[in-house]
Amino acid sequence: MQDPASAVRRRAILLVLGEALAFSLVAAMIKLLGGAIPLAEVMLFRNLFALPALMPQAMAHGGWRALRTRAPLGHLQRSGWGLLAMGGSFYGYAHLPLALASALTFTMPLFLTVLSVPLLGDRVGPRRVSAVLVGFSGVLVMLSPGLLPGTGAAAPDPAAVCVVLLSAIGWALAMISIRRMGTGGEPGVTIVLWYALSGVVACSIASLPIWVWPTAGQWALLAGIGMVSGVGQLLLTAAYRSGEAAMLAPFEYSGLIWATLLGSLLWGEFPGLADLAGFLILVSAGLFIWRTEVTRGPDAGARKVPAFAAGCCARGWRSGCAPGRQGAIGGLFP
Repeated sequence: MQDPASAVRRRAILLVLGEALAFSLVAAMIKLLGGAIPLAEVMLFRNLFALPALMPQAMAHGGWRALRTRAPLGHLQRSGWGLLAMGGSFYGYAHLPLALASALTFTMPLFLTVLSVPLLGDRVGPRRVSAVLVGFSGVLVMLSPGLLPGTGAAAPDPAAVCVVLLSAIGWALAMISIRRMGTGGEPGVTIVLWYALSGVVACSIASLPIWVWPTAGQWALLAGIGMVSGVGQLLLTAAYRSGEAAMLAPFEYSGLIWATLLGSLLWGEFPGLADLAGFLILVSAGLFIWRTEVTRGPDAGARKVPAFAAGCCARGWRSGCAPGRQGAIGGLFP
């Protein structure tokens, strides 16, 4: 007889794999737009078409009453950093090889570890410091073929690389804002609703002076970006409701595999040995940091910022979750 607990775990893992595929498809659709639509406009449709995924959670928590907040400044900070970071990561998908852009977004936990020391007073021991240094060395390995003379490899757009790395810093700062609100008692659904609605409003205003009317094909891509994001959010929520974050978080890195496959199939972006080695180093460092978060050992610090916990994802743009078990709600919206 099949163990019910094992069946639930397998289902949760499959849901995370499907969620990672969904958001990799979103990244591919952003790249297919090729920068023809302004970022603010892409972000508007991404938020707008994905908004229905939030409605069941909002209604379950009192509808508009869920917007009542005790931390307006916290929401302003979280939304500001989150929207800037989303724009940066979307820019990277449009201007870099898909696998490289995806890998660079996985530096968010590294920056989160660094920033949690001055901003949250976390204690970071030598093991996590070493993991951060190893993770950043993986980034250098990924970029090295295009930076070293005589390799014959094309260098990635340095501006796009910097923008994606800055977006990872933005996601880390957004996560710190979420952590502060969460420890102050702000409900997860309130955090997500404020971010979702502020994203629609801010992107609507920002896109008006630079509006480009989409073609039929671009309309399809914009709708796809939003709707597939909504599906991904629902899969993410279902996964973390039925499975423990400690078990599921490593499977988030399957997004790198999906991004590599999509980049190879659609644009002929075949990763080289340096890319693969860099991916492996970065993933190993991220998993080590995740493990110290889960085990809560002496190296993990007194006040933790769960880089992966409860649907928080390594790729910040898709997961504006609040910490702890309410991540099942927070994972609904980036």
